[in-house]
Order: sequence, then structure tokens, then C-alpha cells
Amino acid sequence: MISLKALGAHTLAFLYATTQVVNGCTVFFVGKDASTDGSVMITHSNDGEFDTDPRLVNVPARHTTSSTRPIYFSPESYPRHVGTTRQIPEYYPIGDQVEFEPIGFIPVGSSSSTYAYLEQTYGAVNEHQVGIGESTCSAIFGAIPLGAPNGTALLSIDELTRIAMERSTTARQAITLMGGLAVKYGFYGAGASEGTGEALVVSDPNEVWMFHILPDDTGTSAIWAAQLIPSTGFGVLANMFVLRELDPQNTSEFLMSSSVHAVAQEYGWWHPSDGLLDFTQIYSDGEYSHQYYSGRRMWGAYHLAAPSLSLSPVYDDLISSPYPLFVTPDELIGLTDLFKFHRYTYQNTPYDLGAVGNLAAGPFGSPNRW
Repeated sequence: MISLKALGAHTLAFLYATTQVVNGCTVFFVGKDASTDGSVMITHSNDGEFDTDPRLVNVPARHTTSSTRPIYFSPESYPRHVGTTRQIPEYYPIGDQVEFEPIGFIPVGSSSSTYAYLEQTYGAVNEHQVGIGESTCSAIFGAIPLGAPNGTALLSIDELTRIAMERSTTARQAITLMGGLAVKYGFYGAGASEGTGEALVVSDPNEVWMFHILPDDTGTSAIWAAQLIPSTGFGVLANMFVLRELDPQNTSEFLMSSSVHAVAQEYGWWHPSDGLLDFTQIYSDGEYSHQYYSGRRMWGAYHLAAPSLSLSPVYDDLISSPYPLFVTPDELIGLTDLFKFHRYTYQNTPYDLGAVGNLAAGPFGSPNRW
């Protein structure tokens, strides 16, 4: 079993965030030189509408003689998995539950052992302190999972994060593994229209990376990119892509699939003469649900962590980049600050969800929205 003490402070922040009532999947990330104690910290508030499986499950390390790993469809609802093949008692069938059948298999290569990790809807953190926070995003392409009518793609973000937990000792390794598998076997997002893309913050004890992925235009592969966050950086991920200009020559700070540029150039959206490709400008379909669905949360986070920047809470279009990928916080950030950030309901701003006179707050001034 994984020792929570050994996993470090960023894990505790994650565990806190998964138990709260939230309005969206929001992730905060803190570089080690931006934190009060030198820890890398990430969080994840897992929204998932009303039927998300709330269980946090310990997945033991395994040794297997099998040359393949089964891949299952990811329903993102309760139960997230039913079966005995994973040897996790929490997922054993109860009553009339039927065991899930694999929709495909991937080879496991020369490694026959996996690492222990904690799992919720997604792989959360493993014994090497590789951690992941997730936020579903809009994207311009979508794909259908294998096993469904006209299905073309094998891997969801749920399964990709589990594989990363099983086989990665660093954030960079996790990103390279997830991206390579998605390109080879196909990636599908959580939604049929909105939510066809995914964004992850991937961390280890030393680094924080921002990772974006969406299906490619054929539905059989993937487009992905990742950027290293400076150790002094703080940022927020709130259901929309945030990666901007990608530098393929700077391999120490940027990782990406060849399809990032190939697809954009094929459709005439980008040409090498244009300079660096803006990932969000090309591949995001903007905020889903409504304007400010993502941007207001981004503004709120930076309003708390770096008020000296005086960023505007209003904008015309979030794709036009009104907010940065990361900032240097005005003061070093601790674990309790992340608790406060997740509980923030825009108190003492014009957007205070519980303000007197705000009819949506009801007769008791509740900031909660249901």
C-alpha cells in the first residue's frame, strides 16, 4: 500500500480537492520555487456532473507475465470499472453488476512490473510522486471509442493516466508515454461535441508540465503537446486549453507530436513562415457552456495569487489569450493557500456568489450553485 506521508504535500492537496463540491474541473499548480516549503504541488477538483464515481482506490504494484495490457472503455460514472482481472477488490462485481470487457490491448514491452498508485476517475499519484490533475477541454476534432458504432480510437485520458501511473518515474516520462500511445492507438475525449480534448498538469518532485491532447482529424491518432512550467510559476487549468506558442527546437521545455504542425499546415491554419504555432489558437474550440466558464476561474486564481498584476476580469474571447499560462505569485504559496483557492467564491468582488442582493444566492446568501 502507498504511504501518504511518502507521497508528499502535493498529494495531500490533490486528496483535498477531490472531495469538494465544485463547478468545474479546476487544477492549480505550483513550482517548487513558488511554494513555501520547496514542494511541487498540484490539485484537482473532479467535477464530473452528478454521477462521478467518488472512490479513491489504492492500486498495488504488480508483476505480470502477460505480454499485453487490456484497455477498457472509460464511462466516467459510477462504477468506473467492474471486474476481477485488475485484482482490485473495490472493483469486484456487486449484485448483478457485469464485468467490463476490454475494447483492445496494448503491448507492455520488456517491463513486467508496474508501480503502485492512487486512482480516482484518473490516475492520481504513484509511488514515485508522479502526480496528475485533469481538466476536460473543448477541441476542434473528436473521435469515437472502439467498441462503439464507427469507433476508431482505443485510449481515453482515464486509461492513459493509469498507464502513466503504472510505468513512469518522472513527469516527462509520463507525458512521452501517454502521447506516444495516443498517437499509435488513437485517442477519444469524454464528450461527443464539447469536451473532446483533455488537459493535464503532470508533476514529479522537481517539475511541473502542462499537457494537452485531442484526437487527430482521422479519429485514429492524436495531437498532443506539453510545456515545462518554470519552478517559480503558479497557474490554473480550468476546462480550456492554455498552451500558446510551441517551440519544437527547445526540447528541454517543449514536447509534442509531429501531428501538431502537420495537421495545422495541411488545413492551411499555420505555415512555418508564420513563426511559432499557437496551440490554443489552432486547436481549441473555446470555452464550452458559456463565456466566463473557464476565464472567470482563471482570473479568480490570478486575482488571489498575483493581485499586483491587476488582470482584467472581462474579455471578449478567451482564445485571444487574456491570461497567461503561469505567473510568478506575489507571495510564496502553501498548502493551505490551495485549500483557500478551491473554496473561493469571488468574495468581495463584483462576482461574489454569495453577495447580498444576488438573487442566485437565495435567501441565505449561499455561494453554492446546484
